[in-house]
Amino acid sequence: MKTSNFLAIFALTFSVASFAADDKEAAPATKSKNTNGEAVVATVNGIEIKKNQLDQAFEDNLMYVSDKIVTKEKVLNDIIAREVGIKKAKDAGLQNDPIVKSKMEDVLYHAQISKDLEKKLLAIQVADKEAQEYYSKNKEYRTAHILFRVRVAPQKEETEEAMKKALEVYKQVQAKPQQWPELANKYSQSSTAPAAGDLGYLPAIKYAPEYFKAINGKAIGYISPPVRTQFGYHIIKVLGVKDWKEVDPALYKKIVYDQKRDKILEEYFADLRKSAQVKINKEFLK
Repeated sequence: MKTSNFLAIFALTFSVASFAADDKEAAPATKSKNTNGEAVVATVNGIEIKKNQLDQAFEDNLMYVSDKIVTKEKVLNDIIAREVGIKKAKDAGLQNDPIVKSKMEDVLYHAQISKDLEKKLLAIQVADKEAQEYYSKNKEYRTAHILFRVRVAPQKEETEEAMKKALEVYKQVQAKPQQWPELANKYSQSSTAPAAGDLGYLPAIKYAPEYFKAINGKAIGYISPPVRTQFGYHIIKVLGVKDWKEVDPALYKKIVYDQKRDKILEEYFADLRKSAQVKINKEFLK
């Protein structure tokens, strides 16, 4: 079975996960059959589906807009479908398939992080001043580039040839900057070539680190020598830069939040590694 098929199965399983909510007893007003949360609504291959489970799943479904009317019968059929689907998968030994096991391990990985760090992550706060301070060092630039692509794992000759061509074009654009649009359209191996390589305004996190380092703090009109990123060699031209008042503060508060979150995660895993047996063969990292 192809990987994409497993991913589809995995996504479908979790899209209906709310139907298997924890059994939380609803306090019954009476002991009648209709209000008893422990009453068995249906059985599927010997597995009981209780009323409180159905009620919770029904309430969860009412929270989302759907093109189908939500009824208890429909929700019950979804729960039944999930149970028979899980049984079929287990009978086929699908839980032992390497792709499924990998996806389940992903779930365990994220669940453990959530369990251990939920309180810390919820406590993260970002002040406007913090976002503005970050922006002062990481402004939004509008740039254009002429890209000479190299493959992810290029041969030495390919890299040298790309660099040689980039230097030739760089000399041309230095001598005649007004020819940038023509040179970009002719030489750039980017989808932006017809637009003179114009990428528009982008936050720093949308640029490769080497790319942003080459333009950060540079004046409008600056043209960089060839810069190597994982995509190849770029000749970069700075077309504009935004002031703080021109950007969306919420975006930069989110970026600072992500940085604080990442720091918590780094410290968390650094602590976990202290009790783990880790051996790294660095010769394979070169």
